[in-house]
Amino acid sequence: MTAKELCAKVGITEANLSILRSGKASGVRFHTINRICYYLDCDVGDILRFDGRLEDGDEEHLE
Repeated sequence: MTAKELCAKVGITEANLSILRSGKASGVRFHTINRICYYLDCDVGDILRFDGRLEDGDEEHLE
């Protein structure tokens, strides 16, 4: 499946998919993740990974 086909099925723009793929997205809806996984026949862990870091400013919310 091409990126263009996936975008059409998921209901997102190619620009937004590019942002997701680059890792520069600040957030993503669960609905979008669910649809991506459905159409790619994969699990969330196949498309997302945790890099072990907190974003800037997140530390203050943990206290």
